[in-house]
Amino acid sequence: MSLKKEAISGSEVDEKLAALMTNSNAIRAIASAVEGTLGPKGLDTMLVDKFGEVVITNDGVTILTMMEANHPAARMLINIAKAQQEEVGDGTTTATVMAGALVGAGVEQVARGVPVARVIEGLRIGLQKALEAMRKYVSPVYDLEDPVVQQVALVAGREHKDIADLVVKAAVLIGQGKLNDPFFKFSDTIVANEGAENQVFMGVIINKERMNRQMPKELKQVKVLVIDDALEPEEVDDEALGTEAGFSRYLQLQTEFKENIQKVAGLGVGLILVDRGVNDGAEEVLTDSGIMVIQRVASKELRKATELVGARMIKRTGLKKPVDELEKYLGYADKIHSDEKLEQVWVMGGKGKPMATVLVGAATAEVVGERERIAKDAASSVQSAIKGGVVPGGGSVELAVAREVEKIRDGIRGMAAYGVECVVEALQRPMAQIVANAGFNPLEKLGDVIAAQVETGKSSLAIDCDSGQVTDMYKLGILDPANVKIYALKAAGEVAEAILRIDTIIKKREEKDIHNKDEVK
Repeated sequence: MSLKKEAISGSEVDEKLAALMTNSNAIRAIASAVEGTLGPKGLDTMLVDKFGEVVITNDGVTILTMMEANHPAARMLINIAKAQQEEVGDGTTTATVMAGALVGAGVEQVARGVPVARVIEGLRIGLQKALEAMRKYVSPVYDLEDPVVQQVALVAGREHKDIADLVVKAAVLIGQGKLNDPFFKFSDTIVANEGAENQVFMGVIINKERMNRQMPKELKQVKVLVIDDALEPEEVDDEALGTEAGFSRYLQLQTEFKENIQKVAGLGVGLILVDRGVNDGAEEVLTDSGIMVIQRVASKELRKATELVGARMIKRTGLKKPVDELEKYLGYADKIHSDEKLEQVWVMGGKGKPMATVLVGAATAEVVGERERIAKDAASSVQSAIKGGVVPGGGSVELAVAREVEKIRDGIRGMAAYGVECVVEALQRPMAQIVANAGFNPLEKLGDVIAAQVETGKSSLAIDCDSGQVTDMYKLGILDPANVKIYALKAAGEVAEAILRIDTIIKKREEKDIHNKDEVK
């Protein structure tokens, strides 16, 4: 009887380990898909859909979000990467690689007989120590003119100096106060177009054309009206139209609308931005009045333009207001330009909040998307550096933190020490991968850097990916935003713990099956 019990127990352990191994393999596959892109020598990934459309990119979050991944554990990791992108705008590859290392190391310990609970306990202790240690290496950035800002943009912009220059110029124009605003995303100011000239200007781009070519192409010193609605008569439903009262109401609304359009035309407005469609009759009157109208403007662009010109959005029913009331809703722009080649309208200068746009040019349609992603990464990193300071890059700070975490391992009693060991291994992973991608032996180079950091006391030492020599990352100008590193470590810890806690995988019943059984009852 006891032998039978023992056999069942062993079978259960194997089954639970199998679930853990399945999840671990899925995480490892996702990490493998992006780890080759890490570092200055990282290579690109080609993504191909069923129609043969191709995207070539070095951007981790783009690869993760576009790749086909059906395993639930894989989707968990992808969601963590998306959260990292949303929160700090960069560092998704680092977070993914470290999560893969944490899970892999944790599963190895469990396979050796260490209880999962003890591994997780050690992970928590190690991660807490790592986050405390990492914050000690942060250098604040006080001024946008600091050369550090340029270096951060250059590193995040994958050595594209033209993009880094544009991003830094835009940051200076926007100002430190705006960059510190938690509701402002610097990356939203990036626009990339095929055939466009690289430039930064104070204004916003509306990715729509004016309604017709008879409307003015350029305007200066103009009033701007923003309608957060359709510029059409109010509707009467079909059922009501069949009654005399309903038809009378319809005629009244048509008359009121025409009067409102004439009123708007008399306000001296030069540009009207409309959230939805515009009535044909309104288009004709406004064209004759020399007003540029843009319909179906994207909500994000509408909001940015409204802030720039200092306008207040109004609904179509609000057009009934007296002229003196409507005047209070108007904004003001210095210049409006319709670019027929790019199929855009540029709104430049205004009496509202300062708003810069970074226009990144690309020679061909194939590289537009990648140029935009590179610029957005650079912008996000600059904003993050202003908010939270910088740390030395190249995996140097993670390696320095790993040495500090390693020191607490001997002071931990019991098997939780094995979980701490997992954190040390994960912290070493970014540098090991960067070095491997550069064509060097990661074990040899990691040993060289650890010895040099211990000997000199410098946490900023890492490997120069060109020469293979141990070099100070500060002197080399390889700097990363501290918040990106901190958030990546937190994200990796969260997903690793979540995966390690799963010991059984059960397929859910379909919702319709559940409802059908309830109905039978």
